Amino acid sequence: MTTAGESQTALAAAVGVSQAQVSRRQAGTAAWSLADCEAVAAHYGITAYDLLDGPTRAVEALPAERRRIPGPPTSGARPAAVDGTA
Repeated sequence: MTTAGESQTALAAAVGVSQAQVSRRQAGTAAWSLADCEAVAAHYGITAYDLLDGPTRAVEALPAERRRIPGPPTSGARPAAVDGTA
């Protein structure tokens, strides 16, 4: 989710569960079903094997177009100086 820049709410909508269910499953207080894992993998464009092999493998398998570009937004505007000078 982090690498793709998605929230629990976005993942929940894509998989067809509630945000609370995603939260419980990520916290380990509820289990992911195999069908859930397949839906998550399909949503991110990876295989269920990549997903189940762990977070490092899942991130490595994530297609480039699904990756969030790290860093600040590129709106073209420069941020104001902290001390008030430009």
